[in-house]
Amino acid sequence: MQDNTGSNKLIVIVGPTGSGKTDLAVELAKTYPGEVISADSRQIYRYLDIGTAKPSLAERGGVPHHLFDIIDPGQDFNLAEYQGQTYQVIDGIQSSAKLPFLVGGSGLYVWAVVEGWQIPQVAPDWELRNALEKRARDEGADALYQQLVAVDAAAAESIDRHNIRRVIRALEVRLGGGNRAAEAPRKKTPPYSILIIGLTAERRTLYERVDFRIDKMIESGLVAEVSSVLDKGYAPDTSALKSVGYKEAMSHLRGELDIPAMAERIKAETHRLIRHQYNWFRLIDSRIHWLDIQDDYVARAKELIKGFLEEKSSEYGIY
Repeated sequence: MQDNTGSNKLIVIVGPTGSGKTDLAVELAKTYPGEVISADSRQIYRYLDIGTAKPSLAERGGVPHHLFDIIDPGQDFNLAEYQGQTYQVIDGIQSSAKLPFLVGGSGLYVWAVVEGWQIPQVAPDWELRNALEKRARDEGADALYQQLVAVDAAAAESIDRHNIRRVIRALEVRLGGGNRAAEAPRKKTPPYSILIIGLTAERRTLYERVDFRIDKMIESGLVAEVSSVLDKGYAPDTSALKSVGYKEAMSHLRGELDIPAMAERIKAETHRLIRHQYNWFRLIDSRIHWLDIQDDYVARAKELIKGFLEEKSSEYGIY
């Protein structure tokens, strides 16, 4: 096992949903040893396990996992809070002579940590937020997105137009007096030496993997999970239930989709999500060491980390 005492090193594992990031992280964390930090914008929620593909205790393999189940559905949690908590966790893991693994497919979360984004501290404006939510209901989500394009094109480029919650927050920041994304310094390099590993495969292979996983989610009780959250008193329109998988299950509970149609809708939306994730994690990004999951990627990942920890060459890390 590698001794990481005194190390300021951070391993980041990124890639599209269904590529096996968590499994790889657990395998690597057992080898070096280390602990896993979630960079998933949905796995932060309690009670949402099946639809977020949250790893079970058995799947975690005894490796400590952080930033799972930290807030209730409907509870407000912004990017600045995630970034701050992640830095605290990273520092704690490093101080205990272990290697932190930041793992996830939420590009906003990953790059906020890795690049040290300076996030505008704009307090929630509930009156504005309610007005924007009403406009989204009345005119459609694209109307809000086009408004964001008009006032802050750089921010709009980094946000999925279908993610109404993030579009509203970006508008809230901009209209509340925050600087445009393209203006003012927004990054401060964190004090870590960072290696980024990306997992990828042919698009058809990824689609087949996630389609299989979605079928298993439904068989495992995705709809019952949503019903349980509603039974706990959470509103049907809570932001946690608007993400892929949960919004389709809500449509089923409202009688709008039968199970086969629900499954197909989730698969189509997940395929779209994969395409969006590749916009965040570009295959041409020289900072990311891309590994094809159809090759011997675990051995190659271990080789990369070994070289990175031993600092054999500057080719391994990005900072």
